[in-house]
Amino acid sequence: MLHDIQPPRRFPKLKTNRFTTKKALLWGGVVAGLLGGLWFGATGSNRQTSNGEQAARTANEQTRVIAQKTVKGVIQPGDTITSLLADIFTPQQIHILNQATKPVFPLSRLTAGQSYALRLADGKFISFTYDIDREDQLVVCREGGSFVARKIPIEYEVITDLVTGVIDSSLFGSIVQSGENEVLAISLADIFAWDIDFIRDIQPGDAFEALVEKRFREGTPAGYGRILAARFTNQGQPYSAYLFKDGNQPAAYYDENGRSLRKAFLKAPLSFSRISSGFNMRRRHPITKKVRPHPAIDYAAPTGTPIKTVGDGTVTFAAFKRYNGNCVKVRHPGGWETMYNHMSRFGRGIKRGVKVRQGQVIGYVGTTGLSTGPHLDFRMYKNGVALNPLKIKTPPSAPVSAQHLPDFKRTVAQLTARLEGSQPVQTAALVGNHHSGLEADLLRTN
Repeated sequence: MLHDIQPPRRFPKLKTNRFTTKKALLWGGVVAGLLGGLWFGATGSNRQTSNGEQAARTANEQTRVIAQKTVKGVIQPGDTITSLLADIFTPQQIHILNQATKPVFPLSRLTAGQSYALRLADGKFISFTYDIDREDQLVVCREGGSFVARKIPIEYEVITDLVTGVIDSSLFGSIVQSGENEVLAISLADIFAWDIDFIRDIQPGDAFEALVEKRFREGTPAGYGRILAARFTNQGQPYSAYLFKDGNQPAAYYDENGRSLRKAFLKAPLSFSRISSGFNMRRRHPITKKVRPHPAIDYAAPTGTPIKTVGDGTVTFAAFKRYNGNCVKVRHPGGWETMYNHMSRFGRGIKRGVKVRQGQVIGYVGTTGLSTGPHLDFRMYKNGVALNPLKIKTPPSAPVSAQHLPDFKRTVAQLTARLEGSQPVQTAALVGNHHSGLEADLLRTN
């Protein structure tokens, strides 16, 4: 057996160069730095891109908010919902919109002169608002892809102001001369219409004070609200009126003792005019020249002056008659009937069988039929017998209930102090038709 007795050859030990090691480390660091820079650079670039996209999205969202706008206008003669929304909706969509609003307010009844507002976002429909009258507005919006219509109270800011004056010739003229609108004169006359005939009774020197709500909408005057209290001195005789809500009854006017100002009949069917011919059973007719009964009071007034029914009742006749022209007859409880002749036209919805409320406009002054000029021929009958309207006296409605009389007395004390100027006039914010805290005090119903 052969044995290899020679030991293995030893390799010489390598000599380490200190400078070579440092170079290797240095170059490794450089390479690692370059690779890390490339990685971080790519990551930073992605992060910057992400931030840029987020900024772009935020800018786009801000652009969408800025694109929202409200188009306001007034309904013009001939305007329809189709003409107003034709650029936004198809005819089919407008038909659906019409059907949605019909139970609340038919869009076919849009009236010239009423305000509207259309809200859009990026040209797309948000809502349509229309002022139905001075109290309520129609609001149509989209909810869940469907049109939803609501009738809501119009929001006003209300300032309560004290208006006073002395009459020179007429209430109408004095109100206008004091800087107020003639609408206030009509409202004031309506309050005292059961006790004062503003056609025959007014004298120079008569005076009035009224605590009036003045409405503002978005800082712009928007007419008058309610008259909370008023006092009118006619030929030395003072008359007072206080607005009060007696329990669940509608708010009404009462005198300082709680007696209702409302009576079965108004003293006149017109607010402002003059009597051109009185009740005379042997009057010579100005056209036929024949002597015949004139069981009526003729009120001369401009054509188009509103005519109000003097009491609650049912229309029994509304048509043209040869001599009476456009004529309306109203049957009232207790065997009473009133007749209104020579109208230029009838009031909205006035026809046979319609029930009317006291003070409702049933027609307008004209000169139809056998007439020499624009006037109202007004007649009253009791069980078929003609009576002089100027001599009829009717009992008032129910007074303030005993349950709420203490609250009424407190209200009278508050309002009287303000009418006399011993308490400052206050300002109240009124939201829609809801009463503010001030109004709740004035119309307390506890």
